[in-house]
Amino acid sequence: MAKTLSEDRRQLILKGNLFHAVLLLAIPVMINSFIQSMYNLTDTYWLGKIGTQYQAAITLVSPVQNILINFGSGITTAGAILIAQYLGARRDQEANKMANHICIFSLGFSLVCAIFCWCITPGVVRWLGAEGELYDYGISYLRIVVLDLPFLFMINLFTSVKQAQGDTLKPMLLNLLGVILNMIMDPLFLLTFDMGIAGAAIATMVAKIPGAVIAVAALMRKRELVRLNFKGFRLEKDKISSIIRIGLPTAIGGSTMQLGFLLMTKNVQAYGMTATTAYGIGNKINSIITLPASGIGSALSTIVGQNYGAGNIPRVKKAFHLSLRVGAIFLLVCGMILSRRFVAEPMVRFFTSDEQVVPLATDFLSIMAICCWMNAFYNVTQGLFQGCGHTVITMAVDAVRIWGFRFLTLWFCASVLGMGVESVWYAVVVSNGASALVLYLLYWTGIWKRQTVRLER
Repeated sequence: MAKTLSEDRRQLILKGNLFHAVLLLAIPVMINSFIQSMYNLTDTYWLGKIGTQYQAAITLVSPVQNILINFGSGITTAGAILIAQYLGARRDQEANKMANHICIFSLGFSLVCAIFCWCITPGVVRWLGAEGELYDYGISYLRIVVLDLPFLFMINLFTSVKQAQGDTLKPMLLNLLGVILNMIMDPLFLLTFDMGIAGAAIATMVAKIPGAVIAVAALMRKRELVRLNFKGFRLEKDKISSIIRIGLPTAIGGSTMQLGFLLMTKNVQAYGMTATTAYGIGNKINSIITLPASGIGSALSTIVGQNYGAGNIPRVKKAFHLSLRVGAIFLLVCGMILSRRFVAEPMVRFFTSDEQVVPLATDFLSIMAICCWMNAFYNVTQGLFQGCGHTVITMAVDAVRIWGFRFLTLWFCASVLGMGVESVWYAVVVSNGASALVLYLLYWTGIWKRQTVRLER
């Protein structure tokens, strides 16, 4: 039955109605992304009930956690791209071998990374400028959440394998299980057991364990089209080379971008705990607003991967333009609504009752919402390049987005225009728009058509 479903999805992606294919893949991805963000949002909500200092601690150390997650996700992203291309070329056995390689790489990385990061956490938190309570809370939270990396990466492996086949529903349901468990355990550990910020981190980690177990068990079932099977397994040079060539740029780009976010957080910290909390809340809400763009971009990556593997370039172009129109129009309308202060302020107040934080976070959210349509150009075009395997390009743009556009705008607004904390808000918007424009212009050069992985047909 699973193989029949996968074959039906392959036919839809390769020959069916593209609008139907985009929506069928994108909607579960959007919901799944929202569900995943609920881990952090749930922690932020409940910690906000017991003190702003806890929210500030999460905002401070979350970029460190995201650096690790993004670097490891480069491996699973490479897996999704390569598996999709193999499936499009109808080389299903090679897709299975690739899934085995991705599993070994991601699990090994997560174990080493979790142990190493647990050891260096105090130095990292001190480097971020945390002192006193903020330092203690930052260490408590970060040391626990890095230990959930092996479980998270097994869930990500399941997501990448399924998404490459056009199945985005099962990953959504798996993550929903984890979030429900987290939503139950957060108030239990924080309020009932009075465990503070450590309780929020423990709840997040424990909630991922059942999902990781289910993910591995599901991928080892014999009836799966792409499954894990290590009988007679051996590392293959070409597979390792493909993972490094496609995955390493994604890993470097994502982690470099997150390192930039970390330094941005450090810059915000200079304006005080109130600004840091407002920045964190604004970013979390904005991540929800832009879910349609990231969802459509992720769905497009799968559609592009399979059609690129099948050698159908005209269908790749058609899927790109359709996805871009859908994403840009939807975000333009939503952004106009959510940028209104009477809409933005209640959203902020859901996360905090601090009267100093609310106006700052509302300003930040309003500015980002009115410009969120630019994320459609960024995420959708990025999905095209990733689906074609051109992750070096997305890596370069990710790096320039933060280290070039964002920090340059921050410096100009703060030092030349003297805009204070508002410099951070405008630096985010300008850098997003500039990087979206660069990616879109690169699309028109046609560089994405160049083959990156040799697939025998």
